[in-house]
Amino acid sequence: MTQSKGSLPIYMQIAELLVRDIAAGRLIDGMRLPPERDMAAEMGIAVGTLRKALAELQNRGLLERVHGSGNYIRAVSDPKSLYAMFRLELVQGGGLPTAQVLSVDRLAKPDYLPPFGQGSEGHRIRRLRRLSGQIAAVEEIWLDGSYVQQVTAEELSESLYLFYRTRLGLWIVKAEDQVGLDHVPDWAPANFGHAPGAPVPHILRISHGQDGQRAEVSRTWFDHNVARYVARLK
Repeated sequence: MTQSKGSLPIYMQIAELLVRDIAAGRLIDGMRLPPERDMAAEMGIAVGTLRKALAELQNRGLLERVHGSGNYIRAVSDPKSLYAMFRLELVQGGGLPTAQVLSVDRLAKPDYLPPFGQGSEGHRIRRLRRLSGQIAAVEEIWLDGSYVQQVTAEELSESLYLFYRTRLGLWIVKAEDQVGLDHVPDWAPANFGHAPGAPVPHILRISHGQDGQRAEVSRTWFDHNVARYVARLK
């Protein structure tokens, strides 16, 4: 597993992958994990890195470490993932989300988007999304321009919501998703798996900040052969 600029530390990537597997039911309560050396070798990481990831799960109450016996999953209803609001999973469940920024521009807000924010301009962020390395979606996010004058690709993290919190003081506390069918945009890269204009599942999301105002609107086109949209009711 590799770490690119702006991505989470490797141990956090591993922790989030395991959290999403717990949420998807691929790791169930009471399951004993493989020995740490075997698990680290399978993931291609150092044992020390894996232990940091397992310690993170233990801190969240998701893992019990029994001396002389092993590590056991302790599933809870709300695993507190950084990607809790990212609703795409692999068809078989789980999958670590990563993002490749394609472009970042400050532009006038287009008329076809629902109204949001106070400014006349927004930051348009286009990304290619992968789940555990498999290309799953392309997305276009519009953040209201009043939160910050400039956004660069280099400063964005894998989780935009984490970037919003740590850099802009913006907390996304509520979102409305409208799921339907749309056509692949003409800017989608060739490796997406569907040609521009092809019909694919589409998510329109309207996100609200801690002040109750609409802060962001995003559009996601995803490959139904790779991913599915999942919303779990607590």
